[in-house]
Amino acid sequence: MKIEEEIAKLKKERGATILAHNYQRGEVQDAADFTGDSLELARKAASVDADVIVFCGVYFMAETAAILNPSKTVLIPDPDAGCPMADMVNAKDLRELKAKHPGAVVVSYVNSTAEVKAECDICVTSGNAERVMASIPGDREVIFVPDRHLGSHVSGLLGRKYILWPGYCPTHARITVPRIELARRAHPGAPVLVHPECAEDVRAAADERLSTGGMCAYARESNAEEIIVGTETGILHRLMQENPGKKFWPVDENAICPNMKKTTLESLRDSLRDMKTRVVVEEGVANRARRAIEAMLGVA
Repeated sequence: MKIEEEIAKLKKERGATILAHNYQRGEVQDAADFTGDSLELARKAASVDADVIVFCGVYFMAETAAILNPSKTVLIPDPDAGCPMADMVNAKDLRELKAKHPGAVVVSYVNSTAEVKAECDICVTSGNAERVMASIPGDREVIFVPDRHLGSHVSGLLGRKYILWPGYCPTHARITVPRIELARRAHPGAPVLVHPECAEDVRAAADERLSTGGMCAYARESNAEEIIVGTETGILHRLMQENPGKKFWPVDENAICPNMKKTTLESLRDSLRDMKTRVVVEEGVANRARRAIEAMLGVA
């Protein structure tokens, strides 16, 4: 029996739904019931009917699914699939910053741990950050964690200044202006899309700044036959599948998140077979974090 058939059989036996992020390996995306960006996956996780959710992504994403589904079993195939950006902020340090800015609205990118989300008023994703941040009264001070690049991107769009945590995504840090210039020369006329986690000069050099979900929508709607993509290369699999008549080129073919690639078909099969590894968030933390996530979902 092929491993894909094993996964399908086990999924049916377990009554499971498989969710996968756009940065996962192509074969893992193909095995999933639903593939999306952080916003799409958060919405899907909040509405899943299955008793078991297998989350193919990094740990904070599986935590979010567990927070939104406390009565369900949430599994992650590789519990060591972490997120360097999420690890750049912790609850203790955030509490200290909050104490220096009483009354500030505390906003967390979903790329954060459950403990950090529990210290925040509302969450955002790269796909809804502008809408969510626009809902915050203009006279309120804002603390934005952990990604300084997404924070500066949204603050520029809205003409406001935030207190930005100095975190960043190492994978998106690989994407540079010289790489964009090389890609433009190689593929003249092709629009350049970059993720808001990229640095400010990279965002300025691009034609569009979009979440991975936004990139997928742009690709479907654009008349461009070639598109240059500045984000983790896993997204290329979905873009090519959904747009077989178009060509997609990475700004940097080495923009690969090693944590996103830890999940394999073998670890996905083993997760379903052995019902491992279950993601559990302490109830008090989960309740507080859930309020911040649901506040986000209530806006966008």
